[in-house]
Amino acid sequence: MKPIEILRTLTTKENLLAHAALHGDMAKVVVDIARDILAIGGEMHADEEQLLLQDGSVQGNLWGANVYPDRSSDDRIEFTSLINIRPRSGNRSMEISDIAIQQKVQEVIDRLIP
Repeated sequence: MKPIEILRTLTTKENLLAHAALHGDMAKVVVDIARDILAIGGEMHADEEQLLLQDGSVQGNLWGANVYPDRSSDDRIEFTSLINIRPRSGNRSMEISDIAIQQKVQEVIDRLIP
């Protein structure tokens, strides 16, 4: 099992597939939309969230998603995670409801994951 890692630059397809193998066909990621970085490789999104918090991220900027390497580019990101449930911030479900936040999460993923 690969350790959780923080991506600040583009990773390889092989690295993505190695992380996705933990969950069969998808990799869990947590994106810091303010710092334009992400953590990948945790068993749970909360594990990645914790690593980013230790690295200096602010919890309000962290959003969880799943990346499916074998899907088309239009369908490869699922904006769902337990860490996304934030009633005080207006996000009452596991899915990111704010389209602007979804777009920012997608931009960071597209920049760092092939």
